[in-house]
Amino acid sequence: MRKIAIYGKGGIGKSTTTSNLSAALSQLGYKVMQIGCDPKADSTKNLMKGKFIPTVLDVMNEKGDDIDLKDIVFEGYNGVLCVEAGGPTPGVGCAGRGIIAAFEKLEELEAFEVYKPDIVIYDVLGDVVCGGFSMPIRNGYAKDVYIVTSGEMMSMYAASNISTAVNQFKSRGYASLKGIILNAKNVDGEVELVENLCNEINSNVFHYIPRNQIVQISENDGKTVIEKDKESEMASIYMNLARKIVSE
Repeated sequence: MRKIAIYGKGGIGKSTTTSNLSAALSQLGYKVMQIGCDPKADSTKNLMKGKFIPTVLDVMNEKGDDIDLKDIVFEGYNGVLCVEAGGPTPGVGCAGRGIIAAFEKLEELEAFEVYKPDIVIYDVLGDVVCGGFSMPIRNGYAKDVYIVTSGEMMSMYAASNISTAVNQFKSRGYASLKGIILNAKNVDGEVELVENLCNEINSNVFHYIPRNQIVQISENDGKTVIEKDKESEMASIYMNLARKIVSE
């Protein structure tokens, strides 16, 4: 079982990239589980026809210990297994603790043993890499980390912080940074800016995703590009990303 964490600043297109990657991997014949690690709990909605699924934290608050896997694991597009960790009410509690609680519950219910996914993808908010948000890159949860960024300054700043955190844990034998996924925003000199960032953090541009209107059109329909138009150029770009990741 391959475990991957995809980090990035909020709003950079991390969840869009992740859900399209999951859909692409499923098209390649892999059984995929995508776990959203963001209090917004919107990581998997484009795999679920635009619907928000119940979060692990919400179900735990509602049912206590009387939880089955079917309460928190949902089958989305092409069999992709969807989970949302969720978070506390805004202004109350710690979102990082929510992720920790969700991970512990999935372990307790033996989710991986029951569903036996080939690939698990953690979609993690990377604005702050502390507490629960660092869980996927430590304690053996994920082996490989990819960071989604554009050439926007705050996105690259977050990417730099994430890489620092990954390197801190790498020295303890945990996850390692495999590369940067450039999700283009058409910033002037964007490729050069991100390549300079890669040089600074000793990484590389693993994959380039151009800006394309079909991504937004697909999301408006509650779908990934893979589901909306798998013959499109953008679908091919996501499929190529999937192939590159599995060949690593």
